[in-house]
Amino acid sequence: MNKTIYSFLLLCIFSCTNQRNNKILVNKVYAAMETEPVEYSGDSADDPCIWAHPNDPSLSLIIGTDKGKNSAGLRVYDLNGTEIFTTSNGKMNNVDIRYGFELGGDLIDIVTAGERTSNTLAVFKVDSENRSLVNIAAREISLGIPVYGSCMYKNVYTGDTYAIVNDKEGNVEQYLLKDNGQGLVDASLVRTLKLSSQLEGCVADDILGYLYIGEEDKGIWKFGANPNDSDIGILVDEVGENLTADVEGLTIYYSGDSTGYLIASSQGDNTYAIYKRSGENSYIGQFEIVDGNTIDGTSETDGIDVCNMNLGTNFSQGIFVVQDGINDVGNQNFKAVQWENIASSFNPPLDIYPSWDLRSN
Repeated sequence: MNKTIYSFLLLCIFSCTNQRNNKILVNKVYAAMETEPVEYSGDSADDPCIWAHPNDPSLSLIIGTDKGKNSAGLRVYDLNGTEIFTTSNGKMNNVDIRYGFELGGDLIDIVTAGERTSNTLAVFKVDSENRSLVNIAAREISLGIPVYGSCMYKNVYTGDTYAIVNDKEGNVEQYLLKDNGQGLVDASLVRTLKLSSQLEGCVADDILGYLYIGEEDKGIWKFGANPNDSDIGILVDEVGENLTADVEGLTIYYSGDSTGYLIASSQGDNTYAIYKRSGENSYIGQFEIVDGNTIDGTSETDGIDVCNMNLGTNFSQGIFVVQDGINDVGNQNFKAVQWENIASSFNPPLDIYPSWDLRSN
């Protein structure tokens, strides 16, 4: 056989083997808890956020969206997965939370969500005593684009807090949240961005000052998160070797001021991709949530969230929460994985840092 042809065949065999091995090396983890299914059937659940209780970690909450019908809303679950509170103010697509928002002289934990029924920004505060949500929107805050995805950003140096929304046409709007002087929250548009195609997932790094946006068929973009930052983004990673379209939920694991991870839902292959939070966000690896003895795995995941903090007995070293697009019994729901199980599945292991306090930043 011609030496050139032989070398070419060896290269092809090596490449194919590597591709197979990479797929085998996707780490497998198991959910430790699942929530009750959402009320409505079909593609209804979408995105979760995690609220850490200020005094008793075991009383922390998972807040999930339901976009099943115009009378849907937000679903609030305890850490056993039991639904303990709901709102009914419309199709909620994405939800996010920030601690320490100053309102009426008090510091509150503020929650925002994109509400697709009336195309408005929903604004709540967490009632820690009743473990519920209280509507604190000063008015019906109409948005300038047909809202699809949403997230929040808090500049930890100025205290300015923003809600960021996007749509299926690649448009992004950033709103400054402000006290209206009567104990309610208003918002004003301070920035717009434009990408090429459908967006949804987004997350902001409050300390490093970056905004990450998922362009579903393209990849993950990185922008400065402040209103006066450039409107030119950097493509962190694109659909291909590490991401399979659609690029969906994004979240950040904090293990210090500049350390931790950016995590993305790679919906097309039912995995979750992990990148370094610092520097150029280099790729680390992927994991998937597979069937366990009592809780099924996850697939077709939209939204995700992670919290490094101690949330009590079952999640004392952190928690990762995802929407499950195909639940084995009943309507869609949310699954939770103990962070240490994800961290230990990598070699070297990922950071585990439950003592780093999100509330103090």
